[in-house]
Amino acid sequence: MQTLVEGQSIRHEQYGMGVVTESNTERTTIDFDDHGVKKFVTAIWSAELVGEPPATPPTKRRGRRKSVKRA
Repeated sequence: MQTLVEGQSIRHEQYGMGVVTESNTERTTIDFDDHGVKKFVTAIWSAELVGEPPATPPTKRRGRRKSVKRA
């Protein structure tokens, strides 16, 4: 698989939906909705691209929602 555009949505067989946060010829980093950030070897991983890549890369990285402790 080739390098992906930051902000591209993907669907992975095991981890589900995610967004590319970084991709180069060595590693691809994906922030999955339900499993957090995972890193893959770009040359051997596989996933389904969902939709078109964004016209411009996002300026702000997605963050995990903090849980609120209630008393």
